[in-house]
Amino acid sequence: MCSEPVQQTTAPMADTEGEQGAVATAGEIAIRVADVAKYYRVYASPRDRLKQFVVPRLQRWLGRPRRDYGRDFHALDGISFEIARGETVGIIGRNGSGKSTLLQMICGTLAPTRGDITTRGRVAALLELGAGFDPEFSGRENVYMNATVLGLSQAEIDARFDDILAFSEIGDFIDQPVKTYSSGMYVRLAFAVIAHVDADILVIDEALAVGDAFFVQKCMRFLRDFMKRGTVLFVSHDTSAVLNLCQRAIWLDAGKVVAEGEPKEVADAYLQAFFEANQGRGSVARSGGGLRDTKPAPLERRDMRQDLINASPYRNDLEIFEFDPSASGFGKGHATIEHVELSDDEGRPLSWIVGGERVTLRIRARAQAGEPLARPIIGFYVKDRLGQTLFGDNSFLSYRDDPVGTAPGQALDATFTFRMPILPRGDYSISTAIADGTQDEHVQHHWIHDALFFKSHSSSQSHGLVGIPMHAISLEVDSPHEVQ
Repeated sequence: MCSEPVQQTTAPMADTEGEQGAVATAGEIAIRVADVAKYYRVYASPRDRLKQFVVPRLQRWLGRPRRDYGRDFHALDGISFEIARGETVGIIGRNGSGKSTLLQMICGTLAPTRGDITTRGRVAALLELGAGFDPEFSGRENVYMNATVLGLSQAEIDARFDDILAFSEIGDFIDQPVKTYSSGMYVRLAFAVIAHVDADILVIDEALAVGDAFFVQKCMRFLRDFMKRGTVLFVSHDTSAVLNLCQRAIWLDAGKVVAEGEPKEVADAYLQAFFEANQGRGSVARSGGGLRDTKPAPLERRDMRQDLINASPYRNDLEIFEFDPSASGFGKGHATIEHVELSDDEGRPLSWIVGGERVTLRIRARAQAGEPLARPIIGFYVKDRLGQTLFGDNSFLSYRDDPVGTAPGQALDATFTFRMPILPRGDYSISTAIADGTQDEHVQHHWIHDALFFKSHSSSQSHGLVGIPMHAISLEVDSPHEVQ
């Protein structure tokens, strides 16, 4: 769960003020990973492991060439990056890409085969379930053991123990062996410890995927508060969480850094690679080339603001830009998305809409020549400027029992009618996709990132990611004679 860093820098660290995740000034590096590699010796069978222990020695004694019965597995191979103090960085990648190995080396529970790792400040980590706690010890004993490893004195742990217990919400189970805990109870106690040790660097490895929604929300509130003053290294398969929390993302695959940069760009590239790894590389490139001629002739567009009562307290002006057929995308290419638009109930394309009003999203796709679709699925996501998914849907459930197949070259139109939420000021986009199969098992034929952009110019919504139009708000005071 926690450990001392591989190399602890004792130089003082200046205070950083400001909002969430303020990036440190030059030279304030919290974590430095330099050409780090981790190799494991693996064998095809236990017999080969025994041979490796005995046979080469005999061969050396007899003067014969030495035979190798194993091979090196490169869990990590030449990883380098730096994380500034106060920065929040997410690491994404498929299972087996080396994420957990990297975190364990940063925390000091594993030593690198090659390279250097330097951390500045106290490191607290919540790694995979089971790391850091002795299952035979009680929860109380594990709290004291782990807090001591993190550098707290007996007196400091005594002073904070009641707060740790209250945060964990496990009650009398604190004196039971942790081997009797559920996975949720384990994470509660582990997170409670790292939340009370005054860490400078927080390392989290998918741990928040376990636990009930109430506790996860409590952990997220702590995380957002910690991000104002500390450094966070966050590993997750949930790209939405990385987009929501992180200022930078690092994508690992097969022990190497594939991409590093803005979370949205890295997440989009990772998403494409994920689908291509399961269904093979498609004919639709990220550049979207080959689709520029599919744009239909311009249509007269309606401005929905004309129907809005200017005095409405729920005014939310949303400007819609036209479909971009050259937007980046990917897929097998057996079907392509030709057009995307927002329209009113009469089917008239909209150039401007008002949050809270009823709109229809129309997506036209076409099966390619010689490529019929047996169970086509068309769907969409509405995302904010950070790439966080606000809402979305697809056609699968509506046609699960009666799929609409298409012949080669045939067009397919999907419509989704809904009330547009009231959105805070900012930029938004709609990503669309067409696939063939079922909800769980399908082939992506054409996924377009940011097929349609729209911008919220003014809004009554100032808090949260989306808002909804209120039908009524009232506040009443009891009559004087009703007051007890």
